[in-house]
Amino acid sequence: MELLQEKSVCGICQKPKATLVCAMCQHPVCKRCRQVLEKDSFHFMPTIPVEFTHRNYCGLCYDAQVAPALETYHSTLRHARRVFIFDRRKGEQTRLMRRSEKPLRIEDGTDRSETLLRLAFLAAKAEFNALIDVEISAEKVRNSGYQTSRWSASGIPTKVDADKLNREDALGWS
Repeated sequence: MELLQEKSVCGICQKPKATLVCAMCQHPVCKRCRQVLEKDSFHFMPTIPVEFTHRNYCGLCYDAQVAPALETYHSTLRHARRVFIFDRRKGEQTRLMRRSEKPLRIEDGTDRSETLLRLAFLAAKAEFNALIDVEISAEKVRNSGYQTSRWSASGIPTKVDADKLNREDALGWS
């Protein structure tokens, strides 16, 4: 959303104090009527669509396009938090699971849990409920006086019977 050079009439409240323009419809909107989309609203998406890279929207565009996309994103994120993750050491438990899909990869993660959640998000977006043969690694990066880690992960997405896995966990068979 960009600023107007002069004040014009707000497209929502019709008051002559609109100093902003909606990123989608290009109609003037005032600060009071704008809908704000936070910068990290689509944090786990690998590529954010261009229409959702702006910060401010009018109420109509936000309700028609941004809100449904946010709801879909949050639904996928909830599903990603329930994805089963089996690392390479669980070979005995996963030996009968199908490995027909190509492995998913995540590079440049900030920490272990965030990297695994990004990987699970990709699996959930593709409608899988498990990741098998997951490998996660950290690489130390030194930047002139301080040190951080860059995480990467890979895993094969698959579908498993969640009820069966939960029963086996409850009985202690895994």
